[in-house]
Amino acid sequence: MTPVEVLAAFRRMPQAEIEPPQPAWAEGPVRRAAAVLIPLVDRQEDSMTVIFGQRSPKLARHAGEVSFPGGRIEAGEDEATAALREAREEVGLDASRVQVLCRLDTQRAGSGYSIAPLVGLVTPPVALQPDGVEIVDAFEVPLGFLLDPGNHQRTSMVWRGERRWYSLFEYGSRTIWGATATIVVNLVEVLRGER
Repeated sequence: MTPVEVLAAFRRMPQAEIEPPQPAWAEGPVRRAAAVLIPLVDRQEDSMTVIFGQRSPKLARHAGEVSFPGGRIEAGEDEATAALREAREEVGLDASRVQVLCRLDTQRAGSGYSIAPLVGLVTPPVALQPDGVEIVDAFEVPLGFLLDPGNHQRTSMVWRGERRWYSLFEYGSRTIWGATATIVVNLVEVLRGER
């Protein structure tokens, strides 16, 4: 998908769902507001990539998972400011190279976060520098890989006595799942015109 096609898909998308219902499996009410950046890198070869981070295995929550750069919205910040700040802190992404394009549907995480996903168009050059504390590696995945239905898997696990279905994407040795995969699915639906 070319950058022009991506931008056209975002112009056609319906308004994002800001206040989805709390899932039954969540750990109590929403306690924290967070924002993540979905960085789409314009590689100028009629292709785009998406930046992800590999979380440190030493973290108390979501250790070792693949995520988008992001985190808690601090006092006085809006969603975009928080997402850009976190992207700079976690993976070294220069905010001056990012144009925030749109907001996708709010993602409710079982850990009590209400996550605002913001899509940003990144103009190269990109010099990713993981902070080494929260994020130990930053990497790019071709957007075409995520758009390919053959790379989207649905699987389940029993959690709290009930079967719960979720999406995942296997990219080499990396597994994208959980809230991050749900956000990827929302992105893919928008780009395909299915949402």
